[in-house]
Amino acid sequence: MKKRLIACTLSAILALTLLAGCSYGKDNDGSSASASGSENAGGTTVPDTEEEKELIKVTLNEVAHSIFYAPMYVAIEEDYFTDEGIELDLVCGFGADKTMTAVISGEADIGFMGSEASIYTYNEGATDYVVNFAQLTQRAGNFLVAREEMPDFTWEDLKGGLVLGGRKGGMPEMVFEYILKENGIDPETDLEINQSIDFGSTAAAFAEGQGDFTVEFEPGATSLESEGKGYVVASLGEDSGYVPYTAFSAKKSYIDENPDIIQGFTNALQKGMDYVQTHTPEEIAQIIEPQFPETDLDTITTIVTRYYDQDTWKSNLIFEQSSFDLLQDILESAGELDKRAPYADLVTTTFAAKAAQ
Repeated sequence: MKKRLIACTLSAILALTLLAGCSYGKDNDGSSASASGSENAGGTTVPDTEEEKELIKVTLNEVAHSIFYAPMYVAIEEDYFTDEGIELDLVCGFGADKTMTAVISGEADIGFMGSEASIYTYNEGATDYVVNFAQLTQRAGNFLVAREEMPDFTWEDLKGGLVLGGRKGGMPEMVFEYILKENGIDPETDLEINQSIDFGSTAAAFAEGQGDFTVEFEPGATSLESEGKGYVVASLGEDSGYVPYTAFSAKKSYIDENPDIIQGFTNALQKGMDYVQTHTPEEIAQIIEPQFPETDLDTITTIVTRYYDQDTWKSNLIFEQSSFDLLQDILESAGELDKRAPYADLVTTTFAAKAAQ
């Protein structure tokens, strides 16, 4: 039973129809007989057919639909979730704030977003707060694009320029500003950052002439390059180091009440992680191609290769405390964190550790 999730703009992309019925064999005399333990003409009992396991529906709200999250789409396309008894309903939230709202309200069972959202919610006093149980990416997924090729680019080149950035308080913008500060550049005084453009629209704005640089996710960066409108000059993922960029989370109550579902979900993800660790970018691209019907295979391969080469995906899903601490360092540096949240409350490694065994 093959699932094809081909667009994240639909509120419910996946619907599986389970077919129930008996398998039939042929008696030696040519007549049909039920496979439910009947005997054939030679006296041999035909074994019972195992009924198909009923799937449990799980709604997953993802922050965006991006090749950046390739291991998850491998798990979908290879039916790893089905193997774990899960019927996955994938919905796109188009932003961490919307994804978090869906999880808190119960509209979604599991959220996939930057873990900073769980810290914000916890610090606001939520009682049934959201807990991170699996980390997918360990690098930032965006790139700095310039109007011209700059083989000798340094971050100093941004001084005095205008950069199309991300939403204030969002991980893309915070990681960008973190890199600037690590390179001795003041985001407030040394350059201008335009944060007024909607997520997903910066590439179009840059192509129309706005800004000297733009910070882009894929496929925006590759599209600008293919159109001759821009050139990737730096990887924020490489220059920021290993950052826990995205993770899967659910309300504490949901995890407590559904540990088997969370474990099965994590097991499926781990199989996807194992796949990308043991296959080439070309093979990964071919598997996830149905997820991106509007993008040609060559472009998907280029993007997967770019993420593959910068060591984007972890070998396991364990969200370690050192990563959580670094995340809070970045939040503090951006002025977005009044107090640090406890790792023990907001992260559980039980499911990821078991899946990695």
